[in-house]
Amino acid sequence: MKRTIKYYRIIWLKHDLPAGLSVFLVALPLCLGIALASGAPLYAGILSGIIGGLMVSVVSGSQLAVSGPAAGLTTLVAATIATLGDYRMFLLAVVIAGIFQLALGMLKLGGIANYFPSAVIKGMLAAIGLTLILKQIPTGMGSEQPDFWKALFPGLISPTATRLKFSNTAILITVISMAILLLLQHPRARKVRVIPAPLLAVLAGVIINLVFLQTAPGQALGKSQMVNIPDNLFTSISFPDFSRIFATAEIWKAGITIGLLATIETLLCIEAIDKLDRHNRITPVNRELVAQGVGNITCGLLGAIPLTAVIVRGAANADAGGRTKLSAFTHGLFLLLAVMLVPYLLNMIPYASLAAILIVTGFNLTKPKLYVAMWRLGWKQFIPFMVTVVVILFTDLLIGVTVGLLVSAYYIVQNNFRAEYKVSRSMQHETVVYNIKLNTNVTFLNKVKLRKALDQIPEYSVLTIDGSECNFIDHDILEIISEYHNKARDRHIELHTKGIRKVNIAAVH
Repeated sequence: MKRTIKYYRIIWLKHDLPAGLSVFLVALPLCLGIALASGAPLYAGILSGIIGGLMVSVVSGSQLAVSGPAAGLTTLVAATIATLGDYRMFLLAVVIAGIFQLALGMLKLGGIANYFPSAVIKGMLAAIGLTLILKQIPTGMGSEQPDFWKALFPGLISPTATRLKFSNTAILITVISMAILLLLQHPRARKVRVIPAPLLAVLAGVIINLVFLQTAPGQALGKSQMVNIPDNLFTSISFPDFSRIFATAEIWKAGITIGLLATIETLLCIEAIDKLDRHNRITPVNRELVAQGVGNITCGLLGAIPLTAVIVRGAANADAGGRTKLSAFTHGLFLLLAVMLVPYLLNMIPYASLAAILIVTGFNLTKPKLYVAMWRLGWKQFIPFMVTVVVILFTDLLIGVTVGLLVSAYYIVQNNFRAEYKVSRSMQHETVVYNIKLNTNVTFLNKVKLRKALDQIPEYSVLTIDGSECNFIDHDILEIISEYHNKARDRHIELHTKGIRKVNIAAVH
């Protein structure tokens, strides 16, 4: 027991504490921004992030996922608040959404996540990365114009068009912060750095702005370009009015809709975050739905906006070297302590530094090598991938993923797939020998059953996976087989493959 406690203490101090701090720096502006965009009270976003960190992480089985308010739900939340006309009634809908998710998890209906093809998940990651970059560029340049991109392109064509206003100080802070983040991503720099890169980027931004305040006040950033957390953040918390829970059917309709969309987004994000896990751990999705349900019930009861597992925070967690769920818990603890004890210190942070963190996080999700790797996998992987990216950019996440799934389904039908594989067992010199023969076409729809079949192979046996007669093997199946090599080695299983090419998964992550 003492050894276990000591082990987790070392892991927390070395990996999860700095990762939690990094996620906190990413989550803080997102919590505030999403609350404002949703038309909810400012405290509702922060409180949702705290609940996601301190409660959902404890119940969840995911080691890297971080929950909090999601940008993908802002439109729905804003519309629901406007329709119901009372924030306390909206909180009832959030409670109903949590109960709906809890029921889904207890009924073990979370397995739907296994049926999302790899190309669509990677497309979602890439699109979110591009969206992050595009949304944070105006902030990084110090522009406060809401129509930044609309004004930019006419401004490039016509000199009489609306001129964009930039802040040289904000641009300087963004560039220096990004340089720090990118330099410290180098493998050699990672070995020697002590302070987390995002924290260094934030400190650099604070120092630069303080220097301008002392030497050239006219060039310093304004209050609207700095984090702004009021001292009385939690003094006006609203609570749900249960006496009106049956006042209108709109409350139940809104609750089920929020619960359904939050569930889909969570399952998509969990699938994506698992692909970022360097240790190849798989999240139990039904337990995750239970955790999300508990979290959203708590959000509704305490006056917060709904939460989901959020890929931006999860990706930042993985990128910062998080190892266990303690990093998500730590981020929630930092959020709570920061807004309660030192809001004045947080108000010294420039939005430009936070924008730089988000831009680099977005770039890591949509690196050029990802597009090259998907291209090399062929049209059947590349087209669904690109369709998902483009549709998400021009619509939203759920529509983009739906269209990507339809395109993937088209290629499956086109290849006339058949869900076929056979498992045979024999004995050779007192050794159990298993043979899994893949027949004709094997698609991502077969990956759940194939993974179960592989997990049932006992230790100290011999396994041959024969794909010599396959006309088509989906990339998702190849990933499972490639990942199984390490698992087979750990379980002392002698693994052989026949007619199956190896896949370098790291090249497409």
